[in-house]
Amino acid sequence: MIDKATFWIVLPVLALGTYAIRFSFLGTLGTRPLPGWLTRALRYTAVAVLPALVAPGVLWPAATGGETDPARLAAALVTLAVGLATRSTMAAILAGAGTLFALLATVG
Repeated sequence: MIDKATFWIVLPVLALGTYAIRFSFLGTLGTRPLPGWLTRALRYTAVAVLPALVAPGVLWPAATGGETDPARLAAALVTLAVGLATRSTMAAILAGAGTLFALLATVG
């Protein structure tokens, strides 16, 4: 555990650092439009970040001690397939959650 003094020193420093990083991009641009190439590249940010957030939970889940679990792999594949087929985020999430719940309930 971190002691309270260190915590209250680190917290504002991290907050200011985060603010400075964001301001360096947003504040310097002001009301100027972004270049076309940058706008096109930023469209892929969510598509790149989401798999990076989900992959560790699918491939090395903490619930299984870091062992790959067939139920989680199957749920991820169902989520991907439903998302591609329907182009609906909610349908993909519900299908993946339903698959995971069903497989964990039956297979364990």
